[in-house]
Amino acid sequence: MKPEAHLRLAGKQVWRAFLLFALLTLLLGSHSAAAPNAQRLRLATTTSTENSGLLAVLLPPFERQSGLRVDVIAVGTGKALKLAERGDVDVVLVHAPQAEEAFMAAGFGVNRRAVMVNDFVILGPPADAAGTRSLRQGAEALRKIVGAASPFVSRGDESGTHQREKALWKAAGIEPRGAWYLSIGRGMGESLMLANEKRAYVLTDRGTYLAYRGRLDLAVLVEGDAALLNPYSIIAVNPARHRQANYRGAMALIAWVTSVEGQEVIRGLRRFGQPLFTPTAVPE
Repeated sequence: MKPEAHLRLAGKQVWRAFLLFALLTLLLGSHSAAAPNAQRLRLATTTSTENSGLLAVLLPPFERQSGLRVDVIAVGTGKALKLAERGDVDVVLVHAPQAEEAFMAAGFGVNRRAVMVNDFVILGPPADAAGTRSLRQGAEALRKIVGAASPFVSRGDESGTHQREKALWKAAGIEPRGAWYLSIGRGMGESLMLANEKRAYVLTDRGTYLAYRGRLDLAVLVEGDAALLNPYSIIAVNPARHRQANYRGAMALIAWVTSVEGQEVIRGLRRFGQPLFTPTAVPE
């Protein structure tokens, strides 16, 4: 065979090898994109669990024990559940019971477990121009705030806190609107800081309030209403809906936060001598 023929044959073989390599790379890349990453876990949760400092103490022990890296997306409960519906996360830790039930009924989640509870409180300037101090009902306090045209900061983000606020307005028979009503579409921490700046009233979960208390000149004015109870649940994304979900990782996290050890971590988180959350999976 002539040298030129050898070169042509070698060139064809190299080209075929390149095409085969490219095809295999494409197939393997597509497979790995669809397959769950066993070393990473995507958690969508509320800003309250992050702002309160809970995740900073709850997740590191889990990561050390499991070998998983938890990627946290802290948004409102509504957005967290939407991420889960699309399969963009593996597990959610949220606090909006009605929205959670709808999420489960639609088949997007599995293995919903109660984790902990705290409560909502209404904060406001210590002078309390609206006269809400020591009222037992949140809806009654909102009527007082409207009557005084006092500024009120709303998260306005379809979070669990915002959904509870809307339920309170409905119970009060009021649709909030006007210059006094500041709907900002932000997380709990930013809402608290704006309320502090504007000398406004605001609905918050107690855990985030306690974490921010040292930076606020706001007082707890309304608490103790049964309508202000704030339960949290953890839910795995249904792997039958989203095959790429890291279901094993999600179940490992659910097992950790509802275990005796995980619940003790939650119980031990305190600010100003007060617990930020009360565990409910393994009560005392």
